[in-house]
Amino acid sequence: MLGVFAGLATFTFRYAEGLSYLSKKPEACINCHIMQPQFDGWQKSSHHTVAVCVDCHLPEAFIPKYYAKAENGWRHGKMFTTQDFVEPIVVQAAGRRILQENCVRCHGSIVAEMNAHVGGREATECTQCHGTVGHGVRAGLGGPLRREEIERLMGATEPGGER
Repeated sequence: MLGVFAGLATFTFRYAEGLSYLSKKPEACINCHIMQPQFDGWQKSSHHTVAVCVDCHLPEAFIPKYYAKAENGWRHGKMFTTQDFVEPIVVQAAGRRILQENCVRCHGSIVAEMNAHVGGREATECTQCHGTVGHGVRAGLGGPLRREEIERLMGATEPGGER
């Protein structure tokens, strides 16, 4: 019985490309085909040259990072295997806290300056306004351009509709 369990566990780990999740490579995130749009959006984003998935979505410290990787791996594996997830994918509360901490870690000076302008209290989560900065349609990443945008970019019209 132990041999069957070990064999099944080894097969599952290899089939799921388990070792890839120990790296920082963004390609590991598209082992699950459902993440392809997020990966495509990230490749077009402003953060593409300075951050990979784990820089935003995992804690920076070693132990919390690997704890979060293990917890996410277990939860995501279970949800995708059983097809028990919502679409579009939504970052859970713990993930939003990690995102906020990482936004502040990288952009601390501008966040502090913005918070000073709202009476010293902390403003809303960065992702409230910048939810698609890393990837997403609202920022114009991955979605088709509207006709007006194409014409403006090609010089056919100016922003006010004038030629």
